[in-house]
Amino acid sequence: MALQPAWYATHLRAELALRNRNYARGRAHVESYGSAPVVVYAPEGGAPTDGSLSVGCEGGRHGNFFDAAYAAIATRPEWMRRFDKIHAQAARSLPKPQLDPTRRWRELDSSMSSDALLMNIFCTPGVAESIAVRNALGVDAEADPIFGWKARVPLSSGRFDRTEIDMRFGSLLVEAKLTEVGFQSRAAEVVESYRDFDAIFDRALLPRTEIVSTRWMQASEFPENESQERESLVGDPASFSHVETSFRAPGEPGYAGYQLIRGVLAAHAADCSFCVLHDERRPDLREEWFQVMAAVRSADLRVRLKVLTWQELAAFLPAALQEFLDLKYGIVAPGKTASPCSSSFPSHNRS
Repeated sequence: MALQPAWYATHLRAELALRNRNYARGRAHVESYGSAPVVVYAPEGGAPTDGSLSVGCEGGRHGNFFDAAYAAIATRPEWMRRFDKIHAQAARSLPKPQLDPTRRWRELDSSMSSDALLMNIFCTPGVAESIAVRNALGVDAEADPIFGWKARVPLSSGRFDRTEIDMRFGSLLVEAKLTEVGFQSRAAEVVESYRDFDAIFDRALLPRTEIVSTRWMQASEFPENESQERESLVGDPASFSHVETSFRAPGEPGYAGYQLIRGVLAAHAADCSFCVLHDERRPDLREEWFQVMAAVRSADLRVRLKVLTWQELAAFLPAALQEFLDLKYGIVAPGKTASPCSSSFPSHNRS
C-alpha cells in the first residue's frame, strides 16, 4: 500500500511546531494565525561573540539558525541573498515582527523551512570541509556550497526552464525536504517538454497523477510546499519557458514527483550526481524517490542518484550543531534518542 504523504507531513509539522514553541522562548518570534500555528523567527541585533558578523547585515543572531551558521551566512553576500525570498503568506497569516514592524517576513524565517535546515548544516564552519561529510554525500573534492543554484535544464524548444536546485556541493546537486507534502505534480505537457525526457526516463514507469485544482494558482501561494518552484528570474526572460509560470488547469493528466524528475534531468545536463535529503520520519518521500529512480533508463545515471536522511548526516556533524538539530528539529544520529518535545529548552543555542 502506498504511503500517505499528507499523514507523515502533518505529524512531522505537529512535532516541529511543538519543539519550536518551546525552543522560541527568549528568541524573537511570532506564531502564525490559525488552528495549527507555525513559529516564525526574526533576526535579533547584536554581533556574535566571535565578532564575525559583517557590518550592515540584519542582526547578530536569528532564532531559526544555529549561531555559527548565521554568523557565517552574514559574511557571505551570496548566502545572505537567500533571505531575499519573501514569505508569501506573511500578509495573511503572520503578525508583524515585534522588533522591527517594517521588516517583511522571509521564507527562511519559518521553522518549517527545509532551506533553513539545509543552510543551518552546510553554512556551519567546518561542515563543508569535513571529509566525513563529503564521503557520506559522495563529494570527492572540497567545495563551497552554492544555495539556489540555477540549473538551466534544456527544453525541446531550445529554451531553458527556471529550475533552481536547493544546493550544489561540488559535483552533487541536493534536493532538501522537511515538511513539504511531496515533490509536486505537473501536467504531462510540461514534463514531456524537456529535451532529454524520453532519453532519460521510461515514461511508462514514472508515477502518474491527475492535476486537480479548482482554479489557476501562482506558486507563490504556497511558501512551504511550493517554495522551490521558480524562484529565479535572473537572465534573459526570452531564454526561459513561459509554460512554467503557473499551475495548469484542473483535470489534466500529469506526473507526480516533478521536482525529482527535473532534478534528475538537471544532474544529467550538468554531469552531476543528485541526492534527496529528507527526514527519516518521512518514508513517503523516499518511496516516491525510488519510484522515479526506477524509471531512469541509464545505469550510469542511476548510480549517481542518491538518498540520505538528515539523521544519517547528523552523525558526521559537530557536537554543538547536533544538539541544536536535536532540540529544534528532533533530528539525531542513528542509534540516539531525540529529546522529548516537552523539554525545557535553553534560551540560546551554543555555537
